[in-house]
Amino acid sequence: MQQTTLFDIELIRRYDKAGPRYTSYPTAVQFDSHFDESVYREYALNSNAAPLKPLSLYVHIPFCDTVCFYCACNKVVTKNRSLAVPYLAHLHQEIAMQAALFNRERPVTQLHWGGGTPTFLSHAQMRDLMQGIKNYFQLDDSGEYSIEIDPRETQSDTIAVLREIGFNRMSLGVQDFEPQVQKAVNRIQSEEQTFTVLEAARREGFKSISIDLIYGLPHQSADSFSKTLDKILTVKPERLSIFNYAHLPTLFKPQRRIEVADLPSPSEKLRILQNTINRLINAGYIYIGMDHFALPDDELAIAQRNGSLYRNFQGYSTHADCDLIGLGITSIGKVGDSYSQNLKTLDEYYAQIDSGQLPVFRGIALNADDKLRRAIITQLICHFSLDIPSIEQEYNIDFKQYFSEEWRDLETLQEDGLLIRGEQRIEILPAGRLLVRNICMTFDAYLRQNKEQRFSKVI
Repeated sequence: MQQTTLFDIELIRRYDKAGPRYTSYPTAVQFDSHFDESVYREYALNSNAAPLKPLSLYVHIPFCDTVCFYCACNKVVTKNRSLAVPYLAHLHQEIAMQAALFNRERPVTQLHWGGGTPTFLSHAQMRDLMQGIKNYFQLDDSGEYSIEIDPRETQSDTIAVLREIGFNRMSLGVQDFEPQVQKAVNRIQSEEQTFTVLEAARREGFKSISIDLIYGLPHQSADSFSKTLDKILTVKPERLSIFNYAHLPTLFKPQRRIEVADLPSPSEKLRILQNTINRLINAGYIYIGMDHFALPDDELAIAQRNGSLYRNFQGYSTHADCDLIGLGITSIGKVGDSYSQNLKTLDEYYAQIDSGQLPVFRGIALNADDKLRRAIITQLICHFSLDIPSIEQEYNIDFKQYFSEEWRDLETLQEDGLLIRGEQRIEILPAGRLLVRNICMTFDAYLRQNKEQRFSKVI
């Protein structure tokens, strides 16, 4: 795919509006408190019916030593490492309570620790937590076990410890190497710190390493960001995530420390993105979609080629057939045809577990229309195409009749060169791939009902 066809600046300017990232459909905006702990338990127990699906575990470690001003994650910023002790005690209890709902024969084929900063924990605490998981769940020997790493929160033997306890993949937060940018967002992180961790991961046999960058941060320009890319491309990570910084200070308090006047202009931000796409594709990376790039022999690129790529709350995934169990505060799970989310504060989380209940406080049970639209959005966002007859057969519908309004809207997208709307297939063209969120929004019934929902800009 050529960069010139992937990046159409006029189309991007026209379609650069706010929209969901579709890590789920329906999105978390639709979750409500009617879906509580008792409903979740019912879905969990029913998920054990044959044939048994494998499991995926997400573990949220919310603590950070310092706050990055751009951050929109759920976190607890503290220098007090002892705060992790009660959290881990309750997390171990939740693991046991969750495990009791699921057939022990179901293998865990995916595990991810996110945050926050998972390596905020001591080596002993990380060992104990992984052992606690292994005590209650059957971790498959060939599974994908990943962890988010802040290179500033590692010691000389941290990576060896992580490999020893079972991790085989990692993502490294970088964002930008330029000193002026790092100072403005309160994340001072040297190249030496970053690449020492990356080299240790390769030495210890980690199978896939991803690096996270953010464009649109204060003091960035196309030229300055290109310098960061120069350094990243010398080590050629298997994956890269290039995230758009969404400045939403009314929603995320740390962002109030960022001066709006220091942010790049919309046109400069597009220059950064255009140059980045050009550089990565010329360096041999494949555009997976939604900020993600991977080398051709990486598992994500292979999964996209063979049709098994999936999308969940951790982003793109190679395992579509799992039930996802969320563990820890604010974690989101997907069990059966339902989504659920844990309580967001430590006090509420502790109180719920101390009362012997799972900390689920909201969620949604999918109806038939939700499942149909989820299947369509997943196909489009993962594979840039949709097989219409297969959808009609699986869901027993006449596609053009069921989606008559959406079909008309697709005509406009076709006229603008984003896709081809055929009788048998919808094919997203290269110019539409950066705007896949816009295309998916066409099939979002909730967005049609309420266009005032708050989301980040697509670009």
